[in-house]
Amino acid sequence: MAKQTLYERLGLPRDASLEEIRHAYRQLVLRLHPDTNLNPGETELFIDIQHAYEYLADPEKKEDYDQTLPADQDVETPISHKFYYSQPSLVRMDEPQVIYALLELRMHPDTSLLISSTPLNISLVVDCSTSMQGTRLDTVKLTAIDLVRQLRPQDVFSLVKFNDWAELLIPPGSRSDIKSTEMKIQLLQAGGGTEIFKGLEMGFSQVSQSLARDRVNHIILITDGRTYGDELSCEKLADQSSAMGIGISALGIGNQWNDKFLDRITSKTGGMCRYVSDISQMRNSLLSEITRLGSCLTEPINYSYQIPSNVELRSTFRLQPDPSPLVFGSPLIFGNMPRFGSMKILVEFLIKDIPAKTASFTLAKGFMNYEIPRHAVQTHYVQRLIFERPITRAVIKEEPSIEILNAVKLFSLYHLQDRASEAMGKGDVNAATRHMEILATHLVNKGEQDFAESVMEEIAYMKRNQTFSEDGEKRIKYGTRALLLPAKTAERKS
Repeated sequence: MAKQTLYERLGLPRDASLEEIRHAYRQLVLRLHPDTNLNPGETELFIDIQHAYEYLADPEKKEDYDQTLPADQDVETPISHKFYYSQPSLVRMDEPQVIYALLELRMHPDTSLLISSTPLNISLVVDCSTSMQGTRLDTVKLTAIDLVRQLRPQDVFSLVKFNDWAELLIPPGSRSDIKSTEMKIQLLQAGGGTEIFKGLEMGFSQVSQSLARDRVNHIILITDGRTYGDELSCEKLADQSSAMGIGISALGIGNQWNDKFLDRITSKTGGMCRYVSDISQMRNSLLSEITRLGSCLTEPINYSYQIPSNVELRSTFRLQPDPSPLVFGSPLIFGNMPRFGSMKILVEFLIKDIPAKTASFTLAKGFMNYEIPRHAVQTHYVQRLIFERPITRAVIKEEPSIEILNAVKLFSLYHLQDRASEAMGKGDVNAATRHMEILATHLVNKGEQDFAESVMEEIAYMKRNQTFSEDGEKRIKYGTRALLLPAKTAERKS
């Protein structure tokens, strides 16, 4: 295998700018610094990264080094990408303008044939607070036992229980004595409060111990309650997890958990958050998430980017394979690429002004970084991605593609409930109900009659009580999100 270049050590393309070099180094320091790194053998890697940075961050040394490299050859990457835009070009005008971009990623057909199902390194972090007592915890225990029985010899599994404190119930390693493992799960009991950070911290520690590039490294949190006072610690842990390639997913049971908080910490790692409205859905929700993780081909894809000062990133949303808002910031964590199907990311840009004498306008410039741990050709890829549009003097009358039209229409439904939630948070019940009424009308037009009736019932409750019902906000939020699933999209096309 050819020796890594200094650019490859930092996960950069050969044309990386100085700012991109600095940003990549900062991210790697967060992940590999010896003071915080838990994995043996990576101290030497950290030294190599420092050496690479010292050369590439110095313009003179960088120029001398570039002259020693062979000519840069175009290498076919295993993930192809395609852009769809809501308008074919941008027109100079005296007011801000919005443009949507849909990024579609697909594996090349021959790539998936080289990869078998990916081994897992999973820590199941279970809320055992008082509110989980009874049917909820009993169902979680039975589901966890089901999960253990389905794991393969190459999978690594641990189970953490938490309430006011955390306890490692099943350490990662061999599960040769399945009966003993099942007995430990059956003995789980509920009591105490909900301190999510303690559970996540211990789950993170277990996944870190078995961290490997040829596995999907992931924490799955199950909770029915809110955590208080440790939200910032959870978010910092999510940032650290993301830097190390560890994903976090969450299953929220009932209506008392904080969906905005769990959306935020899962999105930071490219994970997902599911709403379990009824405990009878727990088995399907957890096993579906395990199946999803096992079908992932890559570690979470990171998009490091820069945007001009006259451009604002308004929203970023993963439509497929599992709908989820993405947390702003560079790198943007797209999530795990599935072995089959596609990944679709919808981005909304606000352009404040366009400089004179510009033929092409860059909305965002950056590159994707991703690992395909078991790929037969190579494992690490860096792929340049630039969002850009030509500039014209007059509006070009051209219909956008059906792909971007469908994406924006479906996203607008999700955005309506988001606006209703924001308005209600400000105490503007009238605005909240107006957004919900518009949502119900669009749902009827889309043929979602049952969902529309559910929204109308919620509107009636809001008008009577000046707030959402206990489960209404979550039910509608995750219901509109479900409309973005590939199966739903396919139904509409048929």
